[in-house]
Amino acid sequence: MPGWQQVYETHKDKNFEILSVSVDGQGPEVVKPFVKGTTFTTVVDENNQLVNLFQFKMVPNGIFIDEEGTIRLLKEGFKVENPEHVQAVEQLIYKKTEKVEFESIQATPKPADFQLQLAQTKFKLGMEYAKQKRSDEALKELDDAILLDPDNFTIRKQRWYIRFPEKFGSEIDFDWQKGQLEKEKEDEEFHRNQGLVCGPDGCFLPSR
Repeated sequence: MPGWQQVYETHKDKNFEILSVSVDGQGPEVVKPFVKGTTFTTVVDENNQLVNLFQFKMVPNGIFIDEEGTIRLLKEGFKVENPEHVQAVEQLIYKKTEKVEFESIQATPKPADFQLQLAQTKFKLGMEYAKQKRSDEALKELDDAILLDPDNFTIRKQRWYIRFPEKFGSEIDFDWQKGQLEKEKEDEEFHRNQGLVCGPDGCFLPSR
């Protein structure tokens, strides 16, 4: 967040505002340590509504909306550490361009709409179980959700938060997340190659 604070301080007098949207399903208390020292607004999207609307599969993401409400930039995986991304925002702030488009690379085939809907339903159910401190039931639904929508990092992150709470302190362990992601992807691909079947009742290997 310090990087975003610097961008905000640099351009806030140019009719520019930042609205940070956290996708932490655990609620505002989890988010507070990470926004300490920032002066722009942060809200918490506990139900993943923004992610589902734009079908984002990772975080962070960037959306630039002008004074008329028109989206001028939409970038999945937007990072303030990337000079190209920040320069794109600055071009829009100073009206040097009307719209910025980035190349999008689809790493894997997109799941069918019914799979995405089912994944979203299971995510919501899993997060409701999590709020009730029913961790085993929450993880069962979230595990099914990620098998249905394997590139959805927001679902994966909530699983990690429940399964590995020690990895989510005041500092984010990105190296651990990268290693865990690679490990899980390999395991999930193995199960899919075995003929994994996913439906409303869950994901399972059919009996032979």
